[in-house]
Amino acid sequence: MRKEFMSPTRGPMSLRQVFADILEYVSAEPDMNYRLIIGSDSQPREDHVCFVSAIIVHREGKGARYYYSKRYQNKFFSLRQRIFYEASLSLDVASRLTALLADSGHGDLNIEIHLDVGKVGETRELIREIVGMVTGSGFEARIKPDSYGASKVADKYTK
Repeated sequence: MRKEFMSPTRGPMSLRQVFADILEYVSAEPDMNYRLIIGSDSQPREDHVCFVSAIIVHREGKGARYYYSKRYQNKFFSLRQRIFYEASLSLDVASRLTALLADSGHGDLNIEIHLDVGKVGETRELIREIVGMVTGSGFEARIKPDSYGASKVADKYTK
């Protein structure tokens, strides 16, 4: 079983183990409201780019758990390429989680994708395209300053 995710408290985990941990977390307090969030961020380095995708299960008003996956790619040539790749990584994780949710009868947990784009800065010109890509795939999209899954959690592990 491939351990592609890391939990700060539980260590390396496969996506199925992350999913089981999420279900355990939700079932511990089933009357609470939960948000399932996926966000990705990247950091260019001299000879590669570090990409991090995060899965956050937020128990509204009572904290959260998160898991992250890190990968490295050869240098990308533009910010646009990196932002689209970040979104595609988030969509991949969200699609795989959606399948696990559907198979287990937990299709009621909606997934939001937090994007590393905002109305201020270089990425503002990409908002419509990136949000359209995510919403066209059936997920809710959040941009900065409301996209903490990308801009805070995933960003923390790109350094």
